[in-house]
Amino acid sequence: MSLLRNEPAGTVESIEELMALAAAMEDEAATRYAEIAERMRHEGDPALADVFDRLSAGERHHLESVHDWSRRTNGKGVDPATIRWNASETFDDEGSATAHPRLFNAYRALSMAVRNEERAFAFWSYVAAHAKTDDVRQAAETMAHEELGHVAILRRERRQAFHTERRRTGGGDGEGATDLADLERHLADLLEPLTHQSPEPERTRLTDFIEGARRTARELDRASVPLKGVGAGERLPEDPVVLAELLAERYLEVGDLAGDEATLDRMQSLAGDAISRLAWLRDDLPELHG
Repeated sequence: MSLLRNEPAGTVESIEELMALAAAMEDEAATRYAEIAERMRHEGDPALADVFDRLSAGERHHLESVHDWSRRTNGKGVDPATIRWNASETFDDEGSATAHPRLFNAYRALSMAVRNEERAFAFWSYVAAHAKTDDVRQAAETMAHEELGHVAILRRERRQAFHTERRRTGGGDGEGATDLADLERHLADLLEPLTHQSPEPERTRLTDFIEGARRTARELDRASVPLKGVGAGERLPEDPVVLAELLAERYLEVGDLAGDEATLDRMQSLAGDAISRLAWLRDDLPELHG
């Protein structure tokens, strides 16, 4: 259950309730992906909007499959009124609804979709394990199997997107590329002037971030594998919040592609620290600038 934020608040007691839950989950995902697609179009990135449109269409197709299954099984459509409790959240946009558009690409979008399908698989596996009747257990196992199929398809698409992105950026090791250690140092340089104009306790917090960024940079300098921050020819962000967001995303991406447990654990730890740092900067930097 580690993929889920919280364990479900109740047990599924009927096929009708199970199908209503499945329909609600698919509908939420389709709606959220469509909203992100519209935002990407508004921000001037039609290619990425198309990726989210495809994700939304896929969820709409899954939703229609649930309705068809309900009609075949029960002779009627899905009834939302059969849900007796609030379902656990299985969809997470991972900040894509508010992230700076330049930090998004097809690989990250598909990675988010993979993790959402994995959470849905975990949800249905939990429902099956706690089912009180055989028909609910078997239906939940069917749903879990369907989600695993979706995961496999999205993982293939994600690999293709990753190789496409590497070709676009020259493989990630091109001359002039800036690595993650350089980005951490650049963030420290951007934050340092703010300490002179900040009151306590903000000054102390910024100083901690600066020292932490330089410490992380020294650690990354010793890493045996180059960790690209931005490619050759790309401009370094000069907005501390955008740069902090970029670092959080890069740590998540490196961890997602990690070939060993130690690298995965370290990247997840760095990503956690970077996300906490980003949350504070988003909330408090506007006041310091104001």
